[in-house]
Amino acid sequence: MLNGKKLIVVMPAYNAARTLRKTWDEVQEHGIVDEVILVDDASRDDTVAIARELPHTLVHVHPQNLGYGGNQKSCYRLALERGADIVVMIHPDYQYTPKLIPAMASVISNGLYPCVLGSRILGGYARRQGMPLWKYVANRGLTLAENLLIGAKLSEYHTGYRAFSRELIEALDLDHCSDDFVFDNQMLAQIVWRGFTIAEITCPTKYFAEASSINFRRSVRYGFGCLGTALRFRMAKLGWPGGPMFPAR
Repeated sequence: MLNGKKLIVVMPAYNAARTLRKTWDEVQEHGIVDEVILVDDASRDDTVAIARELPHTLVHVHPQNLGYGGNQKSCYRLALERGADIVVMIHPDYQYTPKLIPAMASVISNGLYPCVLGSRILGGYARRQGMPLWKYVANRGLTLAENLLIGAKLSEYHTGYRAFSRELIEALDLDHCSDDFVFDNQMLAQIVWRGFTIAEITCPTKYFAEASSINFRRSVRYGFGCLGTALRFRMAKLGWPGGPMFPAR
Protein backbone atom coordinates (compact mmCIF):
# COMPACT_ATOMS: atom_id res chain seq x y z
CA MET A 1 0.00 0.00 0.00
CA LEU A 2 1.07 3.56 -0.70
CA ASN A 3 -0.85 6.25 1.20
CA GLY A 4 -3.65 3.74 1.63
CA LYS A 5 -3.84 2.97 -2.09
CA LYS A 6 -3.26 -0.42 -3.67
CA LEU A 7 -0.22 -0.41 -5.96
CA ILE A 8 0.05 -3.07 -8.66
CA VAL A 9 2.98 -3.42 -11.04
CA VAL A 10 2.17 -4.94 -14.42
CA MET A 11 4.77 -6.56 -16.66
CA PRO A 12 3.98 -7.26 -20.32
CA ALA A 13 6.38 -10.14 -20.96
CA TYR A 14 7.78 -11.86 -24.01
CA ASN A 15 10.90 -14.05 -23.79
CA ALA A 16 12.10 -12.34 -20.60
CA ALA A 17 13.48 -15.38 -18.77
CA ARG A 18 17.02 -14.00 -18.42
CA THR A 19 16.04 -10.72 -16.80
CA LEU A 20 12.68 -11.34 -15.13
CA ARG A 21 13.91 -12.35 -11.68
CA LYS A 22 16.33 -9.42 -11.43
CA THR A 23 13.59 -6.99 -12.42
CA TRP A 24 11.14 -8.57 -9.98
CA ASP A 25 13.65 -8.42 -7.12
CA GLU A 26 14.11 -4.67 -7.56
CA VAL A 27 10.36 -4.13 -7.87
CA GLN A 28 9.84 -5.81 -4.50
CA GLU A 29 12.76 -4.29 -2.61
CA HIS A 30 10.81 -1.07 -1.93
CA GLY A 31 8.17 -2.90 0.13
CA ILE A 32 5.30 -0.82 -1.29
CA VAL A 33 4.11 -3.01 -4.18
CA ASP A 34 1.03 -5.03 -3.26
CA GLU A 35 1.05 -7.33 -6.27
CA VAL A 36 2.80 -8.00 -9.55
CA ILE A 37 0.85 -9.08 -12.61
CA LEU A 38 2.86 -10.67 -15.39
CA VAL A 39 1.13 -11.26 -18.71
CA ASP A 40 3.08 -13.58 -20.96
CA ASP A 41 2.51 -13.19 -24.69
CA ALA A 42 3.27 -16.78 -25.77
CA SER A 43 6.97 -16.71 -24.90
CA ARG A 44 9.23 -19.42 -26.29
CA ASP A 45 11.56 -19.51 -23.28
CA ASP A 46 11.12 -20.16 -19.54
CA THR A 47 9.46 -16.85 -18.70
CA VAL A 48 6.24 -18.47 -17.45
CA ALA A 49 8.00 -21.14 -15.39
CA ILE A 50 10.14 -18.53 -13.64
CA ALA A 51 7.20 -16.17 -13.10
CA ARG A 52 5.14 -18.90 -11.44
CA GLU A 53 7.87 -19.34 -8.81
CA LEU A 54 7.67 -15.69 -7.75
CA PRO A 55 5.53 -14.85 -4.69
CA HIS A 56 2.80 -12.20 -4.79
CA THR A 57 2.71 -12.54 -8.56
CA LEU A 58 -0.30 -13.27 -10.74
CA VAL A 59 0.71 -14.95 -14.00
CA HIS A 60 -1.59 -14.75 -17.00
CA VAL A 61 -0.61 -16.53 -20.21
CA HIS A 62 -1.80 -15.77 -23.73
CA PRO A 63 -2.03 -19.06 -25.66
CA GLN A 64 -1.03 -17.16 -28.78
CA ASN A 65 0.89 -13.96 -29.32
CA LEU A 66 -1.47 -10.95 -29.27
CA GLY A 67 1.17 -8.26 -29.69
CA TYR A 68 2.57 -5.65 -27.33
CA GLY A 69 -0.63 -3.62 -27.24
CA GLY A 70 -2.76 -6.71 -26.79
CA ASN A 71 -0.55 -7.71 -23.88
CA GLN A 72 -0.99 -4.34 -22.18
CA LYS A 73 -4.77 -4.51 -22.56
CA SER A 74 -4.71 -7.72 -20.52
CA CYS A 75 -2.34 -6.11 -17.98
CA TYR A 76 -4.62 -3.16 -17.27
CA ARG A 77 -7.81 -5.21 -17.30
CA LEU A 78 -6.39 -7.61 -14.73
CA ALA A 79 -4.98 -4.81 -12.59
CA LEU A 80 -8.37 -3.12 -12.38
CA GLU A 81 -10.05 -6.45 -11.61
CA ARG A 82 -7.58 -6.96 -8.74
CA GLY A 83 -8.51 -3.58 -7.24
CA ALA A 84 -5.51 -1.48 -8.21
CA ASP A 85 -5.62 2.21 -7.34
CA ILE A 86 -2.23 2.83 -8.98
CA VAL A 87 -0.79 0.82 -11.86
CA VAL A 88 2.87 0.95 -12.84
CA MET A 89 3.85 -0.67 -16.12
CA ILE A 90 7.47 -1.78 -16.44
CA HIS A 91 9.08 -4.19 -18.87
CA PRO A 92 10.63 -7.31 -17.28
CA ASP A 93 13.70 -7.00 -19.52
CA TYR A 94 15.46 -4.73 -16.97
CA GLN A 95 15.90 -1.90 -19.45
CA TYR A 96 14.15 0.52 -17.09
CA THR A 97 15.11 0.63 -13.43
CA PRO A 98 12.39 -0.38 -10.94
CA LYS A 99 14.06 1.96 -8.42
CA LEU A 100 11.85 4.79 -9.71
CA ILE A 101 8.58 3.05 -8.80
CA PRO A 102 8.23 4.82 -5.40
CA ALA A 103 8.75 8.25 -6.96
CA MET A 104 6.37 7.64 -9.87
CA ALA A 105 3.67 6.07 -7.73
CA SER A 106 3.94 8.82 -5.08
CA VAL A 107 3.15 11.50 -7.65
CA ILE A 108 -0.12 9.70 -8.37
CA SER A 109 -0.98 8.73 -4.78
CA ASN A 110 -0.61 12.35 -3.69
CA GLY A 111 -3.05 13.49 -6.36
CA LEU A 112 -0.52 15.59 -8.26
CA TYR A 113 -0.84 13.89 -11.66
CA PRO A 114 -2.82 10.86 -12.91
CA CYS A 115 -0.05 9.78 -15.30
CA VAL A 116 3.73 9.69 -14.89
CA LEU A 117 6.22 8.75 -17.62
CA GLY A 118 9.79 7.60 -17.06
CA SER A 119 11.56 9.65 -19.73
CA ARG A 120 14.84 8.56 -21.28
CA ILE A 121 15.28 11.98 -22.87
CA LEU A 122 14.97 14.31 -19.87
CA GLY A 123 18.42 15.07 -18.50
CA GLY A 124 20.13 14.55 -21.84
CA TYR A 125 21.79 11.21 -21.01
CA ALA A 126 20.07 8.90 -23.50
CA ARG A 127 22.99 8.65 -25.91
CA ARG A 128 25.56 8.22 -23.13
CA GLN A 129 23.46 5.41 -21.69
CA GLY A 130 23.56 3.52 -24.97
CA MET A 131 20.54 4.58 -27.01
CA PRO A 132 21.48 3.94 -30.68
CA LEU A 133 21.86 7.12 -32.71
CA TRP A 134 19.13 6.21 -35.19
CA LYS A 135 16.68 5.56 -32.35
CA TYR A 136 17.58 8.83 -30.68
CA VAL A 137 17.09 10.81 -33.88
CA ALA A 138 13.80 9.04 -34.62
CA ASN A 139 12.60 9.59 -31.05
CA ARG A 140 13.35 13.30 -31.14
CA GLY A 141 11.87 13.79 -34.61
CA LEU A 142 8.66 11.91 -33.86
CA THR A 143 8.24 13.65 -30.51
CA LEU A 144 8.62 17.07 -32.14
CA ALA A 145 5.99 16.24 -34.77
CA GLU A 146 3.61 14.80 -32.17
CA ASN A 147 3.96 17.76 -29.85
CA LEU A 148 3.13 20.10 -32.72
CA LEU A 149 0.10 18.07 -33.85
CA ILE A 150 -1.23 17.13 -30.41
CA GLY A 151 -0.35 20.35 -28.66
CA ALA A 152 1.50 18.80 -25.73
CA LYS A 153 5.08 19.41 -24.57
CA LEU A 154 6.37 15.97 -23.67
CA SER A 155 10.06 15.10 -23.86
CA GLU A 156 9.12 11.75 -25.44
CA TYR A 157 6.07 9.64 -26.27
CA HIS A 158 7.92 6.35 -26.63
CA THR A 159 9.00 5.23 -23.17
CA GLY A 160 7.79 1.87 -21.93
CA TYR A 161 7.85 2.94 -18.26
CA ARG A 162 4.53 4.42 -17.14
CA ALA A 163 2.33 4.88 -14.09
CA PHE A 164 -1.41 5.55 -14.08
CA SER A 165 -4.24 6.16 -11.66
CA ARG A 166 -7.20 3.82 -11.73
CA GLU A 167 -9.51 6.67 -12.69
CA LEU A 168 -7.43 7.51 -15.75
CA ILE A 169 -7.33 3.94 -17.08
CA GLU A 170 -11.07 3.62 -16.59
CA ALA A 171 -11.63 6.82 -18.59
CA LEU A 172 -9.76 5.57 -21.68
CA ASP A 173 -11.04 3.44 -24.56
CA LEU A 174 -8.21 0.93 -24.78
CA ASP A 175 -10.18 -1.70 -26.70
CA HIS A 176 -10.05 0.45 -29.84
CA CYS A 177 -6.29 0.94 -29.58
CA SER A 178 -3.89 -1.13 -31.66
CA ASP A 179 -2.60 -4.51 -30.47
CA ASP A 180 0.83 -3.54 -31.82
CA PHE A 181 3.53 -1.20 -30.49
CA VAL A 182 1.66 1.98 -31.44
CA PHE A 183 -0.72 1.18 -28.55
CA ASP A 184 1.57 3.18 -26.25
CA ASN A 185 1.26 6.23 -28.46
CA GLN A 186 -2.49 5.95 -28.83
CA MET A 187 -2.90 5.68 -25.08
CA LEU A 188 -1.00 8.93 -24.50
CA ALA A 189 -2.95 10.70 -27.23
CA GLN A 190 -6.19 9.66 -25.55
CA ILE A 191 -4.94 10.92 -22.20
CA VAL A 192 -4.24 14.36 -23.67
CA TRP A 193 -7.54 14.36 -25.59
CA ARG A 194 -9.52 13.72 -22.42
CA GLY A 195 -7.82 16.56 -20.61
CA PHE A 196 -5.65 14.61 -18.17
CA THR A 197 -2.23 15.93 -17.20
CA ILE A 198 1.04 14.03 -17.63
CA ALA A 199 4.19 14.26 -15.52
CA GLU A 200 7.65 13.09 -16.54
CA ILE A 201 10.62 11.96 -14.49
CA THR A 202 14.18 11.37 -15.69
CA CYS A 203 14.78 7.66 -16.13
CA PRO A 204 18.20 6.02 -16.64
CA THR A 205 18.00 3.25 -19.22
CA LYS A 206 20.13 0.24 -20.11
CA TYR A 207 20.71 -1.11 -23.60
CA PHE A 208 22.01 -4.67 -23.84
CA ALA A 209 21.37 -7.89 -25.73
CA GLU A 210 18.55 -9.16 -23.51
CA ALA A 211 16.65 -5.86 -23.52
CA SER A 212 13.60 -6.04 -25.74
CA SER A 213 13.63 -3.93 -28.87
CA ILE A 214 11.97 -3.79 -32.25
CA ASN A 215 13.93 -4.00 -35.47
CA PHE A 216 14.32 -1.18 -37.97
CA ARG A 217 11.48 -2.35 -40.22
CA ARG A 218 8.96 -2.51 -37.37
CA SER A 219 10.29 0.78 -36.03
CA VAL A 220 9.45 2.44 -39.35
CA ARG A 221 5.94 1.02 -39.19
CA TYR A 222 5.66 2.21 -35.60
CA GLY A 223 6.80 5.69 -36.60
CA PHE A 224 4.15 6.00 -39.29
CA GLY A 225 1.58 4.71 -36.80
CA CYS A 226 2.56 7.43 -34.33
CA LEU A 227 2.25 10.12 -36.97
CA GLY A 228 -1.10 8.69 -38.05
CA THR A 229 -2.37 8.86 -34.46
CA ALA A 230 -1.22 12.46 -34.08
CA LEU A 231 -2.87 13.41 -37.37
CA ARG A 232 -6.14 11.79 -36.30
CA PHE A 233 -5.92 13.76 -33.06
CA ARG A 234 -5.40 17.02 -34.96
CA MET A 235 -8.23 16.29 -37.40
CA ALA A 236 -10.60 15.47 -34.53
CA LYS A 237 -9.63 18.74 -32.87
CA LEU A 238 -10.56 20.54 -36.09
CA GLY A 239 -13.99 18.92 -36.04
CA TRP A 240 -13.57 15.74 -38.06
CA PRO A 241 -14.98 12.51 -36.54
CA GLY A 242 -12.35 11.09 -34.20
CA GLY A 243 -13.96 7.74 -33.49
CA PRO A 244 -13.91 6.04 -30.08
CA MET A 245 -10.37 7.16 -29.29
CA PHE A 246 -11.11 10.85 -29.82
CA PRO A 247 -14.84 11.33 -29.19
CA ALA A 248 -16.51 14.71 -29.59
CA ARG A 249 -16.07 16.94 -26.56
